[in-house]
Amino acid sequence: MQDLETVGSALLTLGLVAVAVALSFFQKLDLERDLGIAVVRSFVQLTAIGYVIDYVFGLESLPTVAALLAGMVLFAAWTSARRAKGVPRAFPVAAGAIGVAAVATLAILLLLQIVPATARYLIPLGGMVIGNSMNTASLTLTRIRDDVAEQRLKVEAALALGATSRQAATPILRTALRNAMIPLLDSTKTTGIIFLPGAMVGMIIAGADPLEAVRLQIVVLYMLLGSVSIAAILVGLLSYRSFFTRRHQLRTTALGE
Repeated sequence: MQDLETVGSALLTLGLVAVAVALSFFQKLDLERDLGIAVVRSFVQLTAIGYVIDYVFGLESLPTVAALLAGMVLFAAWTSARRAKGVPRAFPVAAGAIGVAAVATLAILLLLQIVPATARYLIPLGGMVIGNSMNTASLTLTRIRDDVAEQRLKVEAALALGATSRQAATPILRTALRNAMIPLLDSTKTTGIIFLPGAMVGMIIAGADPLEAVRLQIVVLYMLLGSVSIAAILVGLLSYRSFFTRRHQLRTTALGE
């Protein structure tokens, strides 16, 4: 009975999506297809991962957990690389940055004994780290790509005056990293006033003590802030080099020419 109620609630919330589709249609935003694909994919993917996680929980095998998280990293890197078309070596850059951020974050949590080494903790926390790092990697890559193309003359002028590729790209890197971090920084700053995070809300709805939910959410917030910062900085440092040759010349092929 409870499962039927859950399915019914999910179907009722589709009414909100229908409103969004209608608004997109009447305003000619051309978002109807994307909204439909998002609904279908999210349902299929969440249902599938639910069965996978339930199976992994039953195994209680750390190698299986590691394999699942590695698969999530690769899919996240592929998604970021698709967003960052035109950026040379976008996939390995994103995979390396997201992977390092995930491993470093989870390793610290385990070494400090903040969470136990079980699938019940590692999979959801790892998913949070990987998902947020993916978003930041996508924003960083696309911003660097767009700014290098837009500021090509400035970059070439700096190189002509003797600047290294790092020196010429530094202003672009700073802007890209700051903009990529803004969403998480803003949500962290306004947590508890405007923004109530999902982990905390989920625990409270499930009947957990609010103070216990707050303590867990603080751990999650700081975990994400650290991991996303690591991913953004690594993506920036690794990706800008692909726009330049070893002789510190700007690659025109990387700008679509």
